Amino acid sequence: MQRSLAALIAIPALAGCTSTPPPATTQTSNPIITNIFTADPAPIVHDGRLYLYVGHDEATGDQMFNITEWRVYSTGDMQTWTDHGPIMKPKDFKWAIRDAWASEPIEIDGKFWLYTAVEHDDTDVGKAIGVAVSDSPTGPFHDALGHALVANSNTDGPHVWDDIDPTVFEDDDGTFWLYWGNANLYYAPLAPDMTSFAAPIQKVDLTNFEEGPWLFKRDSLYYMAYAGIDEAENENEQLYYSTAPTVTGPWTYRGKLMGPGENSFTIHPGIVEFKGDWYLFYHNAALNIDGEDGAIGRRSVRAEHLYFNEDGTIQPVTATAEGLTLPRQD
Repeated sequence: MQRSLAALIAIPALAGCTSTPPPATTQTSNPIITNIFTADPAPIVHDGRLYLYVGHDEATGDQMFNITEWRVYSTGDMQTWTDHGPIMKPKDFKWAIRDAWASEPIEIDGKFWLYTAVEHDDTDVGKAIGVAVSDSPTGPFHDALGHALVANSNTDGPHVWDDIDPTVFEDDDGTFWLYWGNANLYYAPLAPDMTSFAAPIQKVDLTNFEEGPWLFKRDSLYYMAYAGIDEAENENEQLYYSTAPTVTGPWTYRGKLMGPGENSFTIHPGIVEFKGDWYLFYHNAALNIDGEDGAIGRRSVRAEHLYFNEDGTIQPVTATAEGLTLPRQD
């Protein structure tokens, strides 16, 4: 997005459809959700269910992005998905004007904190990170802070959309960390109130990094999956990952996790363990709905099984139409 979309990124989104779509049909193959376009998957596990947070892609024609709400789906078996509907809109942040871009929630003592990217109003033009909170994983969520946690004036990125794609993580010592960014990857520890930082914002360089960081831990290794670009190989984003012995690094590049999404410049990882198995969520733009082809602003969320080698590295993942209907490997 850093160069390929620079000329278009500042174009305001057009008004989206306000009608409520019908309930999602149960889908065990890819894509998971077939009645609307969805993007930027963020899975979490709570009380024996997996909750999947997505943006609702509503672009029409040659429109680039038009994402006016976040939605949530849940499953207890990775086969039957319940549509819980919209949980929040960008303008629920009084200081935001549009764009329900990528988000990630985390649960703490019965409260659910949602970190998400929106377009700030003209008091601090550019993308910003907001914090919302709810008593339920299915919302409704409301602004927990009253202003942006991170705005364009708080960082020194090369453009006005560098503050996007937050990923939030609880370390073993109970400290919470936020990573985010486009072109630059920023990070900082969150204070106990979850709406401020406990230390200054820092930056870290990761090979091929573009956007969409996703931080998680397995055994003693910390993992950072992300969307990146290797222009010598492909001009579209692909999924890469790095590992580290601590939540702040040092990060070791481990290679490509998945190739580019079909018909899509962007791709976005969400990785989670659920009932003993690991899953990779992502999006591409291969879905057609009512004659409307997939496109950069009409993406669809998908999932695949994820496998680790004995040394902790991740086996590369191939996008499939079968998705989670494929049998698990032994």
